[in-house]
Parts: sequence; structure tokens; C-alpha cells
Amino acid sequence: MRQATCINLIRAISANDLDKAHKLVDEFIKDERDNGRTQFADTLEKIVYIETTNYRKNHTPVLHQLPRAQKDSKTELLKWIDREDLKHHMVLSPPVESRIVAIEDEWNVRDKLKQFGLAPKRKILLYGTPGNGKTMSAERIAWDLGLPLMKVRFDSIISSYLGESASNLRSVFDFCEKQPCVLLLDECDFIAKSRTAKHEVGEIPRITNMLLSLLDEYNADGIIIATTNLKTILDHALFRRFDDVIEIPMLLFEERKRLLEMTLSAINVDYDIDTVAKRLDGHCASEIVEVAKSAMKICVMDARDVVTMKDFDIPLNNALLAAQD
Repeated sequence: MRQATCINLIRAISANDLDKAHKLVDEFIKDERDNGRTQFADTLEKIVYIETTNYRKNHTPVLHQLPRAQKDSKTELLKWIDREDLKHHMVLSPPVESRIVAIEDEWNVRDKLKQFGLAPKRKILLYGTPGNGKTMSAERIAWDLGLPLMKVRFDSIISSYLGESASNLRSVFDFCEKQPCVLLLDECDFIAKSRTAKHEVGEIPRITNMLLSLLDEYNADGIIIATTNLKTILDHALFRRFDDVIEIPMLLFEERKRLLEMTLSAINVDYDIDTVAKRLDGHCASEIVEVAKSAMKICVMDARDVVTMKDFDIPLNNALLAAQD
């Protein structure tokens, strides 16, 4: 696998096929990580995607061109997330993983699909309980596809001036027509609540109407990903606007074990992973990562290089107490 990838990589570089070369580098790094060579994979990623100026030049949007609020030209409506800050190593359930991969695969062959009158999935809604990877899934897709991640700043979108919130949102979508990106509507329930709710008045119903209209019109060379923890309060008309609606569930036993292994891959371990994974039943992915990192810190601060079962005592108890609050 490594030899074949290296040969194909050299051929791609010789042919000046940079897109194929980047794809082969990604495959090589993934293969290294899958085979436990995590530190080497991290080093390669840093060289290729952080230290390489050509990549940053091609994928960094011009920041002064980010859309700004109508009444306050200093207020940006989007936050650009630097590639080096994207979290993309994650564990998902097999069904969810296959659907995320399908979205990425369709995007990578979008030109071929177009020849047959087809289009990749461009509008995705992710829902589920907090801490299980909705936002990180968006970051992972942006990383895998080499697209900038733009996060909508809802605090800047919403205005006290009549009609300005909807205009601000349109400015965001107009920008994304010109700048291919992953547009993240994180916790979109903030602007997409049901218009039939009696307590919702003023700008929120107007901006919900605008969002529905903009999603209908969206045909840019990018991807929109909306997330919510509160699926039930979303406007029902919103769901029809998305090409795929995916639930990000709590991790099951085997998935919790994989997440523990991934989080602790940089250090030697000697602990009962089955026991730890069972005790973390009912905890979200972010809590599992925090428990593993806390155990690692205890080990390192005690000047040891092997994480043991004892290192998990305090982190597991803290997680249990937090769940009871």
C-alpha cells in the first residue's frame, strides 16, 4: 500500500496533477494513522497543510471581503475557521460514517455527476444531543474536501432594524456564491424556529422565511451544513430544503472503545478498556475524550509513560458526578 501510493504520488507530481497529489497524500496520511503511526501522520499533516504556503494561498479567503452588517460595516457576518484549527479526527457510528463519506465522495465526482444531469448533496442537516460530533462533522468534511469553513455569526446576523437580519443573511449566501466553502449554520434553531410558535414575533419569522428562500435558491459550488440540538422546534418546511438529514447519535460500546484508543494513541496504555467503555455508557463523545485526556494528564504529571486503570479513577468519578447534576 505504501509503495503503491508513493509511486502514484510521484507520477502525479511529475504530471503536475496537484489535485491528485493532494488526494494521494491524504490517503497516505490516513493509512499511516489507521496503522497506529499517529505521530508520523500528524507530522505529515503539519508539513502539507500548515507549513505549505501554496495550500494556504489557494484556500485562504480574502478576509477583507467577508460580508459585513449593513448598519455596522465593522461587524463581520462570518467567521473563517483556519484549516489548522479544524478538528477532523473523530469516531462516528458506521451508518453515520457511511453517509458522511457518501457526501464527500459525491462532492469529489461532482463534475462527472453533472454530465448526467445529477448533483452532489449540497445541503445537509445534522441533529442530535450535544457533544456527539455535529460541528466536528462539518469541520471534518471541510478538511477532507479542502474547502474553507465559514461559520455564520448569528449574533451579528440578527439586527434590531426592521428587515436588516434577512438582508444580512442574504449577504452571507451571496458571498458563498462567489467563494466555494463549507457554510456552517451551527445551532441553526436560533434563526429557523417554527413560524407557528406564538411567542416568536418580529425579525425571527422574517429571517426564517429568508432562510427557506435562500436554501431553495442555493446552487453554489460549496456545501451548507446546519446543526441543531433541538430538532423539534425547527420550522417543518426547513427539512424539505435539505438533501440529507442525519442524526448523530450517542456512541455505542465498540465506538466508545475506538474513541478511547484514538484519544490515547500518543501514549502507552495498560488498562481495561472494556471496563472504562462500559462505565462511559450514556456519556457523549466530548465527555469521553475529556475523561481519556484527564487520565493521560494524571499519568504525565506523575512522570510515567504508561496510562493505567488507576489514572481513570478520578476522571470517571468526575464524569459520573457531572452527569448527576
